[in-house]
Amino acid sequence: MRRCAGPLLRLAGRRALPLRHGAAAAFPASFSSSSDGSGGSRAPDTSLFVPVPLKPVGDAAEEDVGAELTRPLDKAEVLKSLNKFYKRKEIQRLGTENGLDARLFHQAFISFRKYIMESSSVSADLHIILNDICCGAGHVDDLFPFFLRHAKQIFPMLDCMDDLRKISDLRLPPNWYPEARAIQRKIIFHAGPTNSGKTYHAIQRFLSAKSGIYCGPLKLLAHEIFQKSNAANVPCDLVTGEERVYANEDARQASHIACTIEMCSTNTPYEVAVIDEIQMIRDPARGWAWTRALLGLSAEEIHVCGEAAAIDLVTELMYTTGEEVEVRNYKRLTPLTVLDYALESLDNLRPGDCIVCFSKNDIYSVSRQVEARGLECAVIYGSLPPGTKLEQAKKFNDPDDPCKILVATDAIGMGLNLCIKRIIFNSIVKPTINEKGEKEIDLITTSQALQIAGRAGRYGSSFKQGEVTTMHRDDLVQLKEILSEPVRPVKAAGLHPTAEQIEMFAYHLPDATLSNLIDIFVSLSQVDGLYFVCNIDDFKFLADMIQHIPLNLRSRYVFCTAPLNRKEPFVCTTLLKFARQFSRNEPLTFDWLCRHTKWPLAPPKNIKELVHLEAVHDVFDLYLWLSYRFMDMFPDAALVRNIQKKLDDIIQIGVCNITKLIRASQSSAASGAAEVVSLKAYRSSTRQEDLKSHGRGSLANRLLREGLLTQEMLRQLESEWQDQHRNGRYGLETGKKKK
Repeated sequence: MRRCAGPLLRLAGRRALPLRHGAAAAFPASFSSSSDGSGGSRAPDTSLFVPVPLKPVGDAAEEDVGAELTRPLDKAEVLKSLNKFYKRKEIQRLGTENGLDARLFHQAFISFRKYIMESSSVSADLHIILNDICCGAGHVDDLFPFFLRHAKQIFPMLDCMDDLRKISDLRLPPNWYPEARAIQRKIIFHAGPTNSGKTYHAIQRFLSAKSGIYCGPLKLLAHEIFQKSNAANVPCDLVTGEERVYANEDARQASHIACTIEMCSTNTPYEVAVIDEIQMIRDPARGWAWTRALLGLSAEEIHVCGEAAAIDLVTELMYTTGEEVEVRNYKRLTPLTVLDYALESLDNLRPGDCIVCFSKNDIYSVSRQVEARGLECAVIYGSLPPGTKLEQAKKFNDPDDPCKILVATDAIGMGLNLCIKRIIFNSIVKPTINEKGEKEIDLITTSQALQIAGRAGRYGSSFKQGEVTTMHRDDLVQLKEILSEPVRPVKAAGLHPTAEQIEMFAYHLPDATLSNLIDIFVSLSQVDGLYFVCNIDDFKFLADMIQHIPLNLRSRYVFCTAPLNRKEPFVCTTLLKFARQFSRNEPLTFDWLCRHTKWPLAPPKNIKELVHLEAVHDVFDLYLWLSYRFMDMFPDAALVRNIQKKLDDIIQIGVCNITKLIRASQSSAASGAAEVVSLKAYRSSTRQEDLKSHGRGSLANRLLREGLLTQEMLRQLESEWQDQHRNGRYGLETGKKKK
């Protein structure tokens, strides 16, 4: 006898009213993708929602109450009912009203069906509903409350979408800094091109203040202000991601600080703050640091230095904080002329020339060609350690040094004082990373061209006038067009999710990976037209790389914000080892680091070895960066800093001999190519000899004489050849029999 149990639902303590197909509208929607209570928020990208695995109930579960109240389920009938439920348009509409778009609805149903079909028992209320449907006493729509409950279990974000939207609401960044909002700050914008004295005037005010902070984009710039300040008898500390240098011998904090912009404190009050290169607020990767400094520094006066293209944005941002902006415009102190002719040949180089390239390979090629003409050249590019850059700049600037030519990347655009007469663009196309993290090759922008060209004819140098041209005649016309165009206005300021925001996200989504949390955060984030969310690809790359290592969320977040080049395999591998050692609570000692990097290291013999030394320098930087965040786990910062200085000296030796390294690399490559040709010839000869004498002819004797083969190796080869020959013959005979 088939038993139906509609009345027994009350006994089973049902959790939701069963839905009839005519009563669908009565079910309240807990989330709608088109509204979050703030009116018109965008729908989330549900492709980022990763379902939480929900295991079916096994045989060892508690007794099946539903089966006792009704009867065991007929799984074949249940499957038919579930598939009918999935196809119901009314159910799909209900799913949409409750935050389940087509993708989530499908994923949730597959999981729901699998859970029911593979479980040895289900909850009593669900069992009773399924039984009623199978025996005709219920409707498939009655499954919806159970389906929705299951969907919220595997997609927990559905139940807390409003909270997640509030956490990721980035529309009022000024409110994140109550200390800055509690005072009325004076904002002074020093606007002008390179070599106009704008930063000089801001620094003069910084030096005259009772307390101050300088925020720059580079360690070199922070170090320069640190030195200038202390030389002017204004005690100043240096703070970068990897280094703390105190002006006072007792390590007592000075009233003035020069720091890289990411390291500025928004909690410490100052009389004067200087924010350098404000146009970088639009940078796709680092723009958030300028936004944070501009909105958050608690200083009576904020002196902002940079391109005039950022004036309107800074004024608008300060309007939202109720602060006015005073603009001081500066003009270039020395004339800059765009020449009517291209260089065309390196034979036309003159003392004080700087050739600007946009790739390392071009640097290597051009520097070798320069020295082939009997001219000494200095070399500067981005991945060189700061000490090496300074030494190369010093060598080029020294009037008594025979080095009169500089070959550099756009790394000279800021941070180095150089005595350049003429800038020569080797190319006017540059690889860049767009807002989506994609690599593009495009013409340099007007801003970039002016920043680089402006290095010629620096005020106070031996060259009173700067000149700009190109290597190739065809590029000169385009360069003139680029330089004549107005600089595009800076339209938006960068933002980045904070550790606190991600921790709140993780509280609601405890099973999500850090990479997935970031994705969902960005997907749900709301910004107004003055802001954009910075590119997070590097962060996600590191998050995915260390996901399998057991770390608490805060530590994981810190590791993922580590400044490293993800194109450097050695550095990435080292970070992975750091994280693994850290997770085991084993301190990363000086000895451990030396073993990993094979310190001490010798001067490079070729370019490949030089590149590796640069990567090791980055590893030391990484250790020092982490040592200031986890002092107990990275305890030997002082020892590492000492060997990093020694490594800097070794790299300097390599860079000074860069043309020799290039020649060694090219001869090595040539010999490598010859080896490939020889190997092919060897293989061909081997095959011919093999056919003639089964490997026992003159080739074997020649290899023995040259030491490339031993008697033992010859016997092994002969044995292997005989085995292969025997197997091939037997295989052939077997094949014949089969035919």
